[in-house]
Amino acid sequence: MPDDMSGFSKRQDLGEEDYYLTPEGFIVFTEKYLLKRGYCCKSGCRHCPYGFNAKTGKIEDKD
Repeated sequence: MPDDMSGFSKRQDLGEEDYYLTPEGFIVFTEKYLLKRGYCCKSGCRHCPYGFNAKTGKIEDKD
């Protein structure tokens, strides 16, 4: 069984500017990648350019 079950390592369309790894080993997508993806996944992404608020569960205007 492979160690990486996420399929992330198989994505070929990701560049260095699309994500980074935290010291704990988590994958964090950048705002540039999230904009390129084209929609909000409503997962509370750290760099969400769409204004999603994980506490309220709503997309809010970014002021």
